[in-house]
Amino acid sequence: MSLTTLGLELPTDPRWVNIAEMQIGEILIDHAYCEQKAASACISLIVHFPDKARLVEMLTPIVSEEWGHFQRVLKELKKRNIPLGRQRKDDYVRRLQDVLYKKGNGEEVFLDRLLVCALIEARSCERFKLLSEQLEDEGLQKFYRELMVSEAGHYRCFLELAEEYVAKDKVRKRWKELLAAEADILLSLEVRGDRMHG
Repeated sequence: MSLTTLGLELPTDPRWVNIAEMQIGEILIDHAYCEQKAASACISLIVHFPDKARLVEMLTPIVSEEWGHFQRVLKELKKRNIPLGRQRKDDYVRRLQDVLYKKGNGEEVFLDRLLVCALIEARSCERFKLLSEQLEDEGLQKFYRELMVSEAGHYRCFLELAEEYVAKDKVRKRWKELLAAEADILLSLEVRGDRMHG
């Protein structure tokens, strides 16, 4: 899965995966909460837009998949005798939320909610690929390879839904804007090995 395929403008800093490997317990804890938040985001979209039948149909199985991923990460933590602990502050997602439309035009707000989900899934997919290729732990390599494929499907699903409900030219214009904003956010954040996205 390449940056071109995912649409991302900026690759992850190559130092990230090495730092992450040294703090793999911290990465797994953060990853668990990322999966939980992904399931919650899909549930929220279903609750807020129940009249959009295709959205409900496509996101319902993703809720199950994301929750299944959460359970799988918990098993990896248990293998290592690492407690889940409390959720950590996610500067990456918080900064992304700052650039989204939250009020005003309902279509713009709806579109941004779908596109930020697509963007987070794309970045997760890219990072899972790095972990699957560079971790020394073969079990975790396989684990992240499987999740990478799943996240790629989720990324495409959110973009497909955006183009189903909003004019394609609007989707593409806003997608480019958010990709540029995400690249700026990554450049401004410290490279940390204890966060899946930071």
